[in-house]
Amino acid sequence: MSRPPPLTDRSALALHRTRADIAGARFLHDEAIAEVQERLTEINRTFTDPAIVTGHPDIWRNVCPGARIVPDHETLELDPGAHDLVIHAMAMHWADDPIGQLVQARRALRPDGLFLGVFPAGQTLHELRAALAQAESQLTGGLSPRIAPTGEIRDLGGLLQRAGFALPVADTIALRATYDSALALMHDLRTMGETNALAARRRVFAPRQLFALANAIYADSFATEDGRIAATFDLVFLTGWAPADNQQKPLRPGSAKARLADALGVPEGRMPPKHD
Repeated sequence: MSRPPPLTDRSALALHRTRADIAGARFLHDEAIAEVQERLTEINRTFTDPAIVTGHPDIWRNVCPGARIVPDHETLELDPGAHDLVIHAMAMHWADDPIGQLVQARRALRPDGLFLGVFPAGQTLHELRAALAQAESQLTGGLSPRIAPTGEIRDLGGLLQRAGFALPVADTIALRATYDSALALMHDLRTMGETNALAARRRVFAPRQLFALANAIYADSFATEDGRIAATFDLVFLTGWAPADNQQKPLRPGSAKARLADALGVPEGRMPPKHD
């Protein structure tokens, strides 16, 4: 069976990360780190053999002291059953095979070990995507890949089950940043090392007018009340556990011992009215 073409040009991605000055625009990582640490404190467990998969080791290495730091390569440098915690940090949106990343992480976990992944997805940068697409369509009559596709949470949660995790949970934190202009946003993305590294991108310079026109379209379509522009970043969190015999199991369909109607205090077949 032939493999699909790669999503990411890994050489370009590595070059962008090397050139990045992420200390100047690390707010997404800071939000992700704070949320990961909060979630770990809510789990009544001490993790002794953590691993962190990331393309940004300098930012993430202190999240779990003593953690093994692993690059987000297609084949992860993780030994089977070696860890009780694997964090996949702000890198899965560039993976050609996200489910392969999840399967490798699960295999690296001991029974009842925890996987926690975080990465931008959902509606992330939908404003910039729309402005660039409209500008390029007006100038050239066509479109080229400029922003990596982002998965929807309902699909990403299903990947956890396909990868064999128990008790899978997917949730999102929506962040909204504002900038002076779309050009300032694109500068921040360059500083983050998150500019276009798609394998299918055009390898020629964009028309000179493209970014100026996209900047104007963005300002017209997504302006804030104070004259700035809004940018959406959705951080998706994936949580799952390596299967173990002592874990909680979901109830079988039809095995409930109480009716939902009784719990809600309403007659059978009638639900409480919704409120706006």
